[in-house]
Order: sequence, then structure tokens, then C-alpha cells
Amino acid sequence: MPSASKSSKLNRQESLFQYVLQVGDNALINGQRLSEWCGHGPVLEQDIAITNIALDQVGQARSWLQYAAELEGKGRSEDDLAYLRPEFEYRNVLLLEQPNTDWAYTIVRQFLFDVFNYHLHSELKKSTDAGVAAIAEKSHKEITYHLRYSSEWMIRLGDGTELSHQKMQSALDDLWMYSGELTEMNELDAAMAKEGIGPDLEAIKPQYDARVEAILSQATLKKPEASFVQTGGKSGRHTEYMGFILAEMQSLQRQMPGLKW
Repeated sequence: MPSASKSSKLNRQESLFQYVLQVGDNALINGQRLSEWCGHGPVLEQDIAITNIALDQVGQARSWLQYAAELEGKGRSEDDLAYLRPEFEYRNVLLLEQPNTDWAYTIVRQFLFDVFNYHLHSELKKSTDAGVAAIAEKSHKEITYHLRYSSEWMIRLGDGTELSHQKMQSALDDLWMYSGELTEMNELDAAMAKEGIGPDLEAIKPQYDARVEAILSQATLKKPEASFVQTGGKSGRHTEYMGFILAEMQSLQRQMPGLKW
């Protein structure tokens, strides 16, 4: 029978593995969604810009999933974790599954996530786990740019023409209910915060709210009054869009297992 200390270590290792997956899955699914704009951007410059952000996110996902595979210690690679898991094993927030719809929806979705991701990684850089801290430190510069990019577009379109303002407000109203999950503490978040590995999301929330409201004000956009929060992604319960994302993302690897570039 394993000792209590060994059992505790195993539980901590499993929790850290799941936490790293949670952060990595956000980057992975966001990168996949943004990559859909490749060749379809509103103008060439923004086509290239949003595709580069998608590449940044996929690169960050690879770092997180590589570390997760190492923590798991079962011989799986980052490719196995990205392409060969069933839907219920993904831990990304529901916001990132929402379809692009149009440029306004993409920018609003990205902005709401970028604000959270910026504050999350600012704290993860201080993590007591060296692996987590190193990945966060490496990713933070890119995430800072992502936030600047989406914030500028929020202001440009929100405070632009009557049509652009209307499109941005509609996107914000539709996506707002998914934003609450970003700073919602689940059992895993609480365990990692207690260990000093991850931050207390409730402590991040005031910073998140303040930055979002500041940009919305500059964009002349009205913060939605609805208080309902749609959650479940971090527990593996996803929207109808997730299956379609994975079908496209995983199709080649599932048809030809072990395929190498």
C-alpha cells in the first residue's frame, strides 16, 4: 500500500498535468480557430497578422503539451495530446470554441481572452513550478502583443462607423456569457493556487474587469448587463462547435496515425 506522502505526490503530479493541459488547450483551440482566417482576412495585412497570432498560440500550445506529456510520463507526445484525445478530455474554455462568424466576433472573442491570458501569464511567470514559469515567461511577450492588437481593433471598430459599432456590440452581447468562465475558479485552479503553481483567479478578476471596462469605454461599447455565465469547458463539457473543431484538426492524424512531417 503506498504511503500517504507518495500518494500526495502522485495527486500533485496528476493535478499539475491537468492544469498544464488546461492552459495548453486554451492556446491550442484558440490557435485552431484563428487559423481559419488564413487566406480569408478582411485585408491582406490583417490576414497575415491574425495568422501570425494563430501560429503564436499553436507554438505556445506545443510548449504546454510537451510539458504535460513529460509530467504524465506515459510515453505520449504533444502530438498525441493534441490530436488523439476525445472531446471530453479537452479543458479549454467555451469562449474559444465559438465560431469566427465575422471579423467583429473574432476580435471580441480574442480581446476577452487576451485580457485574461495576459493577466494569467503575468502571474504564471511567478509560479513555484519551474516548468510552468519558464513557458509563461517565454509566452508573455507574444501575449502582450496579442492584447495590444485586439484592444486596438476593439476601439477602432467600436468607435468607428455606425455599422462597425453595431457589429461589435452584437458580437459582445452574444459572447459575453462565455467570458465569466475565464476567471471562474474550479477545484483544479484552487489546488494549484494553494501550491503557488497557478494564480488565484478571483484575485485576477478585478484586474480583468477593469481592463475590459476601460477598453469598452474607449470603444464606446456598452458592457452587457446579463449576469448569466455559461461554463463547462474546463470540466470537459463543450459546445456543439467543439466536435467540428476536432474533426478538422484531428482528421489527418486519425486517418494516418503516427504521421510525421
